[in-house]
Amino acid sequence: MKPGVLVISHGSRDADWVALVDEAVDSVRRPAGMPVVSSFLEIVEGRLIQDGVDALEADGVTHIYVLPLFVSSGSTHVDDIAQAFGQPAAAYREGELEPFTVREASVTVGRPIDDDPVIAEIVYGNVRELSVAPERETLLLVAHGSREKGLNRVWRTGMTRLAERVRALGGFKRAEIATLLPDQAACVMKALTRRRAGVGADSGDGGEAVLVAPLFLSRGYFTNTVIPGRLAGFDYRYNGRALLPNPYISRWIERQIGEWLTDIEAR
Repeated sequence: MKPGVLVISHGSRDADWVALVDEAVDSVRRPAGMPVVSSFLEIVEGRLIQDGVDALEADGVTHIYVLPLFVSSGSTHVDDIAQAFGQPAAAYREGELEPFTVREASVTVGRPIDDDPVIAEIVYGNVRELSVAPERETLLLVAHGSREKGLNRVWRTGMTRLAERVRALGGFKRAEIATLLPDQAACVMKALTRRRAGVGADSGDGGEAVLVAPLFLSRGYFTNTVIPGRLAGFDYRYNGRALLPNPYISRWIERQIGEWLTDIEAR
């Protein structure tokens, strides 16, 4: 038996985005001789998913662990990848990818980040510098989301759990979530603004501050442009920091690999 790991992320035309993913994967501590390959769903030519499968099999790998480096099991991309490796659909939709060719190796498809406690630590670390009086602050977690109703429920369930983890870590008064797809960010912020105005009128303390935390793997178009655009005109605190760069991502990958190795060795 020779195990190997295929870490899959979305891909980007931004070389810095790709480099951040590669750095996280390269920093993963692994058993001697076990290959870990970083591949991409699209855009990064020569390093797509099939390229990664082929590289692992050419290296003699007999057991491949596919680890989707995405933030939610509700992602259509995660569902597409799983189906293309022969897994059942996460919701009632047909995947959009052609099946991958795996000649001899057995394949196990892992789960993405979701509400992992390690990720909550990263999100809290990102917003901590924005916090002044957490007992009067609301955390608003903003993520991509999905138009697919079934997958959107998965997004919201994971986000709600993650937001509560971060709220508890920071001692924030409350935590809310909003997706960009469907577009809920402005609607949620309007509700928070009305609530804040009411609290301020009653208590005289100026109401609650809103700290916006983006739930994205790396900084880019969504964190730099889309979120600020959707929230234009509202009063909130935001630094746009994403999950990468952060060594906890490498530690998360290591833990997933370790659990998988324990499982296959026990069979």
